[in-house]
Amino acid sequence: MSLLEKINSPADLKALPAEELPALAAEIRKRIIQVVGDGGGHLTSNLGVTELTIAMHRVFDFSTDRLLWDVGHQCYPHKLLTGRNQRFDTLRKPGGVSGFPNTLESDYDLFNVGHAGTAIATAVGMARGDELAGRNNHVVAVVGDASIFNGVALEGLNQAGTLKRQFLVILNDNEWGISPTQGAMAEYLAKFRASNFYEDMKEKTKQILPKLPLFGKPAFDMIAHLKEGIKATMSPGQVFDAMNLQYVGPVDGHDLPHVIEVLEMVKEANHPVLLHVHTVKGKGCAWAKAEPGKYHSPKPFNVKDGKVRAASSSGRSWTTAFADTLSALAEKDNRIFAMSAGMLDGTGLNLFQEKFPKRCRDVGIAESCLVDMAAGMAKAGRRPVAAIYSTFLQRAFDQIFQEVSLQGLPVMFCMDRAGLVGGDGPVHHGFLDITYLRGMPNLTIMAPMDEPELQSAMTLGLTLDHACAIRYPRDVVPVPQETCPPFEIGKSRRLREGKDATILAYGSMVQNALDAAELLSGMDIDVSVVNARFARPIDRDMVKKAFSQAKPVVTVEDHSVAGGFGAAVLETAQEMKLPATAMTRLGIPADRFVAHGSRTGQLSECGLDAAGIAAAVQQLLESRTGKILRRIDAPTNAIYSD
Repeated sequence: MSLLEKINSPADLKALPAEELPALAAEIRKRIIQVVGDGGGHLTSNLGVTELTIAMHRVFDFSTDRLLWDVGHQCYPHKLLTGRNQRFDTLRKPGGVSGFPNTLESDYDLFNVGHAGTAIATAVGMARGDELAGRNNHVVAVVGDASIFNGVALEGLNQAGTLKRQFLVILNDNEWGISPTQGAMAEYLAKFRASNFYEDMKEKTKQILPKLPLFGKPAFDMIAHLKEGIKATMSPGQVFDAMNLQYVGPVDGHDLPHVIEVLEMVKEANHPVLLHVHTVKGKGCAWAKAEPGKYHSPKPFNVKDGKVRAASSSGRSWTTAFADTLSALAEKDNRIFAMSAGMLDGTGLNLFQEKFPKRCRDVGIAESCLVDMAAGMAKAGRRPVAAIYSTFLQRAFDQIFQEVSLQGLPVMFCMDRAGLVGGDGPVHHGFLDITYLRGMPNLTIMAPMDEPELQSAMTLGLTLDHACAIRYPRDVVPVPQETCPPFEIGKSRRLREGKDATILAYGSMVQNALDAAELLSGMDIDVSVVNARFARPIDRDMVKKAFSQAKPVVTVEDHSVAGGFGAAVLETAQEMKLPATAMTRLGIPADRFVAHGSRTGQLSECGLDAAGIAAAVQQLLESRTGKILRRIDAPTNAIYSD
């Protein structure tokens, strides 16, 4: 039996002889590589945090102590050490282990997290709550993948400095976010790592630790005295010390005995401490370490003779289509400037940056800052294109309102991963962007059905004198229609005529609606299919025609039914005093979160695949005619508006 197979809880880890811990780390890495290779997931961050995770569970007791993860995708070793090894093969699969901390899985997961910057502030809240309840436990926040530079993280540090009790922030400094770490503070830490101070501090700390007679204040006084004696002016300790957090480090995060020693020391501090741990993204796997960005969140792969082969792709991705379109537009329009918030690879802008290095900027994990910078560039006459995941753009809601919409500035938001995202699950579903953007004046919302439409939507967006948002999914681009009329503001595109019902489909759901129409035609049900193109402004002629023909209407969107495209259609019909008495809205349910799994399975679960759409049309026709039709057996989360 392997060492990992013996561990069903952190108590089993504590019972292992210290000399066996490096072998355990190797087994954890092997297990993660095997499972991620089989089904995809986050790889390099987890390989980098393995020794640190072992050390934390060795020193603390997180059955009563508090452990909070920032950017939760670095939690795989934590899951393997807290009783989930036997089920780890189910990672990101329906009903299986989540790729992020999940409170339903384990008491060792305190929050469902997937966005950066939140752990420190949340941990401060727990520390204060525990203190008020009289609990004398430890609180640890692990901050990694560049999230320490997020504005919320810095606000959390500001609050942490006011605590009068034990509180530990572990800065897992791996020099990377998803892309290389960006910004002045990142350069500050990089200079510090490159200086002799790093090695000097590590060696001198190692020398002094065995000589310390006791932990707590005397140890910290000696460490502080040592640091003052050798501190270079570039020391980041000056920054954190100024925020009233005692700075310790940097520590080699892969020197397991040393990490355990330091954690034992800082554990007993009765004041806030920031422990700077230097790790290597992709540690223990040569090919992942060589390309940490590429293997941050890879699709399934296999390794043979040291060579990595990705699973065959089923087609061209929307992300690639966006990157190619933007590059083609930038060749003709030198006003275009592309921007991302720590997601150059994920949004495809790494490809754009290769061609236009001076016209592309990664601001790091700082979505609010990104939007404000884009507004400033637009004011200065540029055409900023902010490429960002839908789930992350909601972190900049106020900036979209205050600096973009209110000012009437022409910023283009290109929202990747809109809708259901598959294995990353609820923390990454982009299911609210229409809802929170639709109320913004001076903002047009579009969704293309295929690549030619994406090109047309972006071309139109560059001509507007106000902001626009274009949404597209984490999926393969459908085979394009034979023709693609240019996008015109608030104008839909009718793709199919039918006498029995009308399907108004938005964006990526248009192809599913066309497939549903084919299913229904085999049952002698003839439906119209309209490609809506716009959620704001809605095509009023489209709505008028749909509700004036006295036939049922079904709206379909890869978005929440609350405040989405279907709601906009219903509101428009009411404003126009049209009889919307036979209408069904299909979308992501508003009363629950859709669990992780495949995107195909999630669409089916929500009734958004071809079978689900066809079933909804049948049900609506039955309710109108009273006739029982031959059924397509498919789940549906339709919301009926009678």
